[in-house]
Amino acid sequence: IACLETTMSPQVRVTHRPPNATPLPYTASPLKLLGSDILLALRYAWSLPLAFLPLRIGETGPLDELYPSLRSGVLVLTQLLSIVYQASFLLCLPIAIIFMVPAIWILVYVTVALLLSHVVCMVVLNGFQRLVVSQVPVPEQPDHIREKWFYINGIAGSRFWVQQNVDQLSYTFGRKITGIHNRTAGIIFDLLECLIQRCFSYATADIREAYPLVRDALLDPNCKKVVLILHSQGGIEGGLVIDWLLDALPQNLLHNLEVYTFASAANHFNNPHTMQETKQNGHDYPNNPPPSNRSVGYIEHYANIADIVSRIGVLHYVNIPNRYLGRLFVRVGSGHLLNQHYLDAMFTLGPDRKVLESNQFMDMEVETNFEKLPKHECEETLLPISGIGDRSRNDQNHVQILRLKDFSRLWEYRNGQSPSD
Repeated sequence: IACLETTMSPQVRVTHRPPNATPLPYTASPLKLLGSDILLALRYAWSLPLAFLPLRIGETGPLDELYPSLRSGVLVLTQLLSIVYQASFLLCLPIAIIFMVPAIWILVYVTVALLLSHVVCMVVLNGFQRLVVSQVPVPEQPDHIREKWFYINGIAGSRFWVQQNVDQLSYTFGRKITGIHNRTAGIIFDLLECLIQRCFSYATADIREAYPLVRDALLDPNCKKVVLILHSQGGIEGGLVIDWLLDALPQNLLHNLEVYTFASAANHFNNPHTMQETKQNGHDYPNNPPPSNRSVGYIEHYANIADIVSRIGVLHYVNIPNRYLGRLFVRVGSGHLLNQHYLDAMFTLGPDRKVLESNQFMDMEVETNFEKLPKHECEETLLPISGIGDRSRNDQNHVQILRLKDFSRLWEYRNGQSPSD
């Protein structure tokens, strides 16, 4: 896996990462994984407040999650109250056991407390529809008819925020986006659900509903491309969906799938080699990059370096060979919210709701020297997107100075455009 990692200097360096101390494999004992994840979360607990920063008061737009509005205020207040309510509920359980409260009363207490929490979350936060379709007008191109774009949100995702997510994604990429709502049960219960999904590989209802949607799109002969965008906990769910697809579908269909994650919380991302690998001749990779020899067509991960979810997710596991497949883009910055902290910084919209051709993140310089890399280490994931490798080449030392945007396939979809292939 290749890493494009931003630094405080105005450059980005492409590196082939050596393996570090290896965490537990994702197939290890679920209880061991659970203990390891709890310790990992405590290790990075210092960065929890940074998940909501910067607030950018006065700079947010109507689609940003923390934009000052009555609706956003109600949602934030409800989530804060749910933290107090759910924490109190969990703390009372051991107290009731210590004081030997009869089991029947504990059962009644648990039932009433969980039912009340569920009703409030469904009525105030979630609604009752699983699918959320973008509602903003975008001029779709004729070839977009043969594409299907899906989005799975992360924790604390109310229906209102998911609608904002798919609307901004629709503006950004000029396509209709279908959101598969990963319903929130309150932040604390959402975190517990993440641990269950990640450590026990348990498929919750939203995963079971997402899988047939993506599978059927790949099986549709009229659909030539399926794009799956994942955020936060959605990375866990999307990773499990991919695991199922790898078992169920032939590789020629899986090659039509493209996956793009933001702040992925997953502990693995599979993308095995195809049965027949393409031989690579010579070293002139930038001008003649080899075709992908992985089952899933393309996978890219985007992460903020001070985002706690990225820290305990994608950034913790990428150094392990064959554990987290895909190209990684790391931005120096904090924040976990999709619109406010990721899309606004990486795919900045102008006043006309079009992606600006220049932003600080995508304009970062990338220095590469393919001639000095051993042939077996110069993977396709280290290469710029096809067709741009001859932009800035220094023939004396074979060093190419490119922009980070030259390595991002997702960038090529901005404003309704499509990659050259």
